[in-house]
Amino acid sequence: MVASEAVPFAKTGGLADVTTALSRALGRRGHQVTLVLPRYGAAGDSGAPAGSSDLRLGARVFRVAYRAAALGGAARAVLVDCPELFDREGLYRPPNGSDYEDNPLRFAVLARAALDVAGRDDAPPDIVHTHDWQGGLTAVYLRHDGDAAPRECPATVQTIHNLAYQGLCERRWLSALDLPDTLFTPAALEFHGQVSLLKGGIVFSDRVTTVSPAHAREVTTPEHGCGLDGLLRACGPRFSGVLNGIDTEEWDPGRDRYLPATYGAEDLAGKAACKKALLARFGLPTDRVTLDRPLVGMISRLVEQKGHGLIAPVADALVALGVTFVVMGEGEARFQRMWRELAGRWPGRVALHVGYDEPRAHLIQGGADLFLLPSLFEPCGLSQMYAQRYGTLPVVRATGGLADTVEPHDPRTGLGTGFVFRDATPHALLETMRYAVEMGADRRAWEGMQRRAMARDFSWDRSAGEYERVYEQALGG
Repeated sequence: MVASEAVPFAKTGGLADVTTALSRALGRRGHQVTLVLPRYGAAGDSGAPAGSSDLRLGARVFRVAYRAAALGGAARAVLVDCPELFDREGLYRPPNGSDYEDNPLRFAVLARAALDVAGRDDAPPDIVHTHDWQGGLTAVYLRHDGDAAPRECPATVQTIHNLAYQGLCERRWLSALDLPDTLFTPAALEFHGQVSLLKGGIVFSDRVTTVSPAHAREVTTPEHGCGLDGLLRACGPRFSGVLNGIDTEEWDPGRDRYLPATYGAEDLAGKAACKKALLARFGLPTDRVTLDRPLVGMISRLVEQKGHGLIAPVADALVALGVTFVVMGEGEARFQRMWRELAGRWPGRVALHVGYDEPRAHLIQGGADLFLLPSLFEPCGLSQMYAQRYGTLPVVRATGGLADTVEPHDPRTGLGTGFVFRDATPHALLETMRYAVEMGADRRAWEGMQRRAMARDFSWDRSAGEYERVYEQALGG
């Protein structure tokens, strides 16, 4: 595995959860897995010394040291320690700043280091699995730099977590990355006059995946393909979607260390104590009237993509449905302002926490009645899966992984695990929320939905089995 993030070493989003959880799940299934990532300054003294190398790129030589840490079972992490490249304030950019100009070089060194680590093993790997643009050069180097490759060329898989970030840089970077200028063609790395490192991973890998089947279909259209839809269509059966899983040990309402009371599908009583604690954590009233209102939780970046632009025109109407909102996230100033102003107009009914912390995230999932995620697009999403596991019914838009993981409530049969709307409009969002609130008055039907949601299997063992099939196809190809 080659990735820029992995828990517990470095995290800015769901990618870190996915890379570690998938590695562990594969390890549990009997595979020997090495996850290679940078050792950022925040990683501290993680891992034990595991050798060093001099890696040449263009005219420069980088001295890197390796540190190894167990992930569990047959999985381990190897952190690439190169302070001049990775010991910085942020993973990809300084706080409140633009991307580091030398990001192409930083993650080229990661790719070279990953292949160096692979070449040190007694047996070469069968698979090199890379993630997002930061890992994209790994497959390129395998095909175009024999000296840096393991003794035998393994099969390669590139996973796209977010197509909007493509690792674009100017053509002049090719020489610094030790790549021939002949790769600057539409059939290789060229993308509208620039170099795309993600495109390199797509073109030179045996198999390409994204993180849900619905999103795999979406990104082959001009609307969602970010300019790479034609390339992904041309991949044909080489491209597919594999739904992410969740860590069902870390996210388990029956033993969650962050909850004041645990509970399960057969006994939901503890959820009431979690709701009261959640209201208190956000400084909201905990009287009977407030406890009886539906409590809507949100954990998301405060950006347009997550649907906050859909919320803005109907924000007051949503609260007027008779609900309480707790929101956690950070992002654009205009959406922070929107939620703060809404809290001012509805004292005791709306609360915002800017930032992210793990205990609060678990408490939102455990204490809320509904979880709102009205994304304009969502490659996979993990929060709606956590919510269902905690009996917190999601309200989502039918896009990407949200469509793949939330079963819409059917009023005729009473089946379903959440509430789904299709049109990306404020009106569709408002009416779906209205329906969810009205349906909540039927406690028997509501608890039936909760139990169905909590019975869903979103474990990584299921997803790891899907990746095994992808690996077999890559090896066969």
